Amino acid sequence: MTTSVRQQTGERPELTALITAATLDLVRQWQRLVTAQDTLLRALERIRPGLGATTRINRYIAAFNEQVGEFSRLARALAERWAAHDLPTAYRDGALRALREANADLTLFRWTADHQAAITALTATFYTDLVGRIQEAVRRAQAFARAAQDATRDVTLGRNHAGIDSATLVRDHPLSTVIYRDSSRHQVKDWARSALAYQGAVTANHGAINTGRLELDAAWFQCVDGPECGFVSHPDTDHADGTIRSVDDASAYPVAHHGCIRQWIPRPDLNGRRDLVSGDPA
Repeated sequence: MTTSVRQQTGERPELTALITAATLDLVRQWQRLVTAQDTLLRALERIRPGLGATTRINRYIAAFNEQVGEFSRLARALAERWAAHDLPTAYRDGALRALREANADLTLFRWTADHQAAITALTATFYTDLVGRIQEAVRRAQAFARAAQDATRDVTLGRNHAGIDSATLVRDHPLSTVIYRDSSRHQVKDWARSALAYQGAVTANHGAINTGRLELDAAWFQCVDGPECGFVSHPDTDHADGTIRSVDDASAYPVAHHGCIRQWIPRPDLNGRRDLVSGDPA
């Protein structure tokens, strides 16, 4: 079952709005590849042996490659906007939420050098992840174009009298999916929603944790999470919800997994407590 953005980000409407808008945008750009693939195949299916066939093939392939280039340009621009604007907004919102939960003055949050360093490191990592996916999509689209071109030339040269097999080309080169490390294929909309929700949640939670540590001098944080979620990973028997964690533990595991709804509340009122152990109930 696919987890909704709201379920993945908890009751954080600002973050949910950012993720939803970016996901729709990213899926819309990916659809450009799917539409271009379908347009190319429909055009190549009409080509028959004869004078000018090669010229027509090359023209259609060039038009497809133009769309691939446009996808790359626009998708990269989206990734840049996500890293330069949306993730810093998520970080700030996480910081302000932490201050509200701790009943602290919201004006305590400023983009100090420490916060700027933190968001720079986060956005660099997440931007690289997104661009890697975009580059992979471009390579797969280019591989499809070469395969389609070769298949059509076989038809025009008389080596294949049945015509190009569009269904096989789409099956072997599906541009509506992304491939995970375990070689499984996932629809772009599912990957985009999961990836952006994860990045947004991690960033917002780091904003909360860093603000609690830097502005409130909090040594302890209260974890709010799903009732069955483990602290390090979802199946971890050390359940996270309703526990007190050290600042180091909170920083190490801002979330436990993709789709995690974890949030952090600074507890500066617990500073100096010698009887506390990270993981104790709140």
